[in-house]
Amino acid sequence: MTALAPPQDQVTSRSLPRVVAASLIGTTIEWYDYFLYGTAAALVFGKVFFPTSDPLTGTLLSFLTYAIGFAARPLGALVFGHFGDRIGRKRLLVVSLLLMGGATTLIGCLPTYRQVGVAAPVLLTVLRLVQGFALGGEWGGAVLLVSEHGDAKRRGFWASWPQGGAPAGNLLAAGVLSLLTGLQSDATFLAWGWRVPFLLSALLVGVGMWIRLSVDESPLFQQALAAQKARGTVEQPPLVAVLRHHWREVLTAMGARMAENISYYVMTTFVLAYAVGHVHLPKQTALNAVLIASAVQFALIPVFGALSDRVGRKPVYLVGAAGVGVWAFVFFGLVDTKSFGSLVLAVTVGLVFHSAMYAPQAAFFSELFQTRMRYSGASIGAQFSSVAAGAPAPLIATALLKDYGSATPIAVYVAIASVLTLIAVLCARETRAAELS
Repeated sequence: MTALAPPQDQVTSRSLPRVVAASLIGTTIEWYDYFLYGTAAALVFGKVFFPTSDPLTGTLLSFLTYAIGFAARPLGALVFGHFGDRIGRKRLLVVSLLLMGGATTLIGCLPTYRQVGVAAPVLLTVLRLVQGFALGGEWGGAVLLVSEHGDAKRRGFWASWPQGGAPAGNLLAAGVLSLLTGLQSDATFLAWGWRVPFLLSALLVGVGMWIRLSVDESPLFQQALAAQKARGTVEQPPLVAVLRHHWREVLTAMGARMAENISYYVMTTFVLAYAVGHVHLPKQTALNAVLIASAVQFALIPVFGALSDRVGRKPVYLVGAAGVGVWAFVFFGLVDTKSFGSLVLAVTVGLVFHSAMYAPQAAFFSELFQTRMRYSGASIGAQFSSVAAGAPAPLIATALLKDYGSATPIAVYVAIASVLTLIAVLCARETRAAELS
């Protein structure tokens, strides 16, 4: 006789805080690794790995390697989603953390272009692909592990905590780089200082592994797996089931990600290259602005998550999508003033609107899919859209700036993404208080 998992309320009361902490810390470490690359691409990699190009072209090429990492995220979503729906969420999260940390640490060991020529950017690109593959599987597992432990009434609040790993990781990455640029000369930083944050990843991954291995598997997944074994039926592969039964929900998730993804990478990654290369602000000034804004966002994400429990996922998401579309036109004007206060205001308000989308996203996407195909559905919807949204965002923004010499076309680009997200969310069903079982 198959033993069923313990009731969800018993598991929740015992392990939810630990699961939330493990998901938050794990996603913070993975996003630290991922954003560290984006920040370094904006400030360092053009000079270290593409030194034969002019500065703006070098930045464009380094952002190209940054974008290539997104190409591996859908593959990660497919592989991790399949096995996450087959054998459980926890094991796959351990694998994703090891892959991400290993790739990031190796980036810190890479030779430069002047040392080995074209092999340097090739190796950089390969490791970026590994990062993308790992992150493609990380997000879905982390948010589902929390969503499936929590109750329907406060799911938006609890599931938003892993989302806090993105600003926390960005905060950590920008903070370490800001500290190093403040303590070192430009020559020292370019020579070896930029490697320190990448090598630091090995220590962080050790901490993350210790915490992740201590949490329980999702009780809903255990119950669904036990029920399937008791029936003795043969299930369709999760990918096939998702595309057959939930293709509308996949399209909803993809559309909902457009404004969220594009606005974030424009306002946190591209803004570094824009502020330093176009407006001619010091690197540390730009990094400090992102640092402050990320701290504010980290504090706001659980607030917007809790708000989505009270008023619904859609209203909160729609406010964020409309807000970034309008704010994009104000954003670059504030950066162009060359004032640190204006730069902080520009990035902070942009991330406030982004938080209104990002916070309810975890619960919203989890509630769209059934348990035995939830990892695949949420991951596919989230990561396939990143190829069209987040991947090319800094690249497109840099190309538009190079062609037009103005940030207005970039603001229009963000506004178009905002319209696409508004349409997708308006057409979606409200999922607040849905029972995941």
